[in-house]
Amino acid sequence: MLRELAVLLYAITTGFTASGIAGNLYRVLVGQKENSVRPAYYATMVIAGPNVFLQKAAEARRKKDCSWVAFWLAAALCGYWSLAIGLLILSIALAL
Repeated sequence: MLRELAVLLYAITTGFTASGIAGNLYRVLVGQKENSVRPAYYATMVIAGPNVFLQKAAEARRKKDCSWVAFWLAAALCGYWSLAIGLLILSIALAL
């Protein structure tokens, strides 16, 4: 059971790391001209979504714009989204 827990945590971490890398690469490459490349923005947000969503939830929590329940629901959603991305990455890595 410990092995499965380790794989689960590794997959979540892998997905969240890939999310951060994709989001930061998009910001570096595109910069502030987001309106001209909207399709690229949406395609990137499929992978970068958990990182961006959790960042916005943390900012809202710091400003006291959302409750702690809403923040933790957003964090749980980001964890699940990161798990899906991480499992996809790990299955591709195992296939290679």
